[in-house]
Amino acid sequence: MANESNPDQQPGANQQSGAQVRPPNGAPGHGVRTANDHETAPDHPAFSGKGAVVGTIVVLIAIVGLAVYGIWKRHHNDDVLADTTQRLAAPSVILISPQPGAPVDSLVLPGNVTAFTDAPIYARTSGYLTKWYYDIGTHVKKGALLAEIATPELDQQLAQAQADLATAQATYNNARTQADRYQDLVKSDAVSKQDTDTYINQAASTSAAVRSAQANVQRLKELQAFEKVYAPFDGVVTARGTDIGQLISAGGGMELFHMQALETLRVYTNVPQLYTQSIKRGEKIDLSFPEHPGRMFQGTLVRTADAIDPTNRTLLVEIDVDNRKGELMPGSLAQVHFKTTQVGKTFIVPVSALMFRHEGLRVATVIDGDTAHLVPIIIGQDNGATVEVVSGLSADDRVIQDPPDSLIEGEKVAVQRPNTPANKAPGGK
Repeated sequence: MANESNPDQQPGANQQSGAQVRPPNGAPGHGVRTANDHETAPDHPAFSGKGAVVGTIVVLIAIVGLAVYGIWKRHHNDDVLADTTQRLAAPSVILISPQPGAPVDSLVLPGNVTAFTDAPIYARTSGYLTKWYYDIGTHVKKGALLAEIATPELDQQLAQAQADLATAQATYNNARTQADRYQDLVKSDAVSKQDTDTYINQAASTSAAVRSAQANVQRLKELQAFEKVYAPFDGVVTARGTDIGQLISAGGGMELFHMQALETLRVYTNVPQLYTQSIKRGEKIDLSFPEHPGRMFQGTLVRTADAIDPTNRTLLVEIDVDNRKGELMPGSLAQVHFKTTQVGKTFIVPVSALMFRHEGLRVATVIDGDTAHLVPIIIGQDNGATVEVVSGLSADDRVIQDPPDSLIEGEKVAVQRPNTPANKAPGGK
């Protein structure tokens, strides 16, 4: 029996305290330890502080790298978004090449018709308008009375100035008499020389006071003369800006009338630099007007600015036209027909390519592949669907066929082919 074979075992010991621990395979034999036996921990190398520093540095480098990558990624996404937004915002345009036109021996330019003399009429004195005599459209002669202004304050100022003048004259007369008397008495030593000089100086000062009072009276009389408003030249009253009872202020605050001399009209136009040598002073120029279809009026080129305008490279010229019959009106648009020599090249572009800006007529072109450039042009013949460009374009220019009205200088555009779907969409360029 097991207990008898092991005499060293204590009687009564429980099974747990004397239990034998077998190997995992359950085989008995040597190497069997009891549960109370203790194993010694294996030996490990001592923990190094240098290794901890290296590990910390590696972790920090990893954190910094992740942060830098995150920042770079955000900036990259922002750049991509901005580039995409700008690219999508750029208007789509179709480009065409200007077609060469026939050489020109005539030039038709728009002209502005103005009155030979044009003047607003203002009041020179303040008061109330009591009468006006001529309304718009009335032909008046130079010196005709246009209106009358009541100026009671000015009238009283004139009366006061005249009274001051009378006082100054009386004082001067008294001083002059005293001075003459003392000059006679001083010869016989009846009065002192000092008193004589005093009265002479008083006479001189009072004489100056009289001249000052006279000037003040004359000034007020001239202002009083402005109570009546007269026509400064022969012409037509084209505007009336006042009525009876209205308060009138002196100066340019309110225009009473507007007059224009219409017997001769001035027509101003700008001739391109290329054709300035073809025009001469004194030559006859044909003019046409939309309100007179099929009819030509003749004017005379009387003067030029003798200087090229650097903004549009044109020469300002003036053409005078006889209007004694009153058939033409200032402010209208004229077509000025010049005879020129055959110089330069012309190009044909569609009317849809024209841009009407306050600076003048423009054509939009594309430079540097995607940048809009607005070119000032001068047109010749207008055929309805196309126009002839006599100045401003070259054969190498790429013209935008139908530019957006909002297109500005330097704006980025997206060039599309004529057969792309974007151009077939409604409203697409």
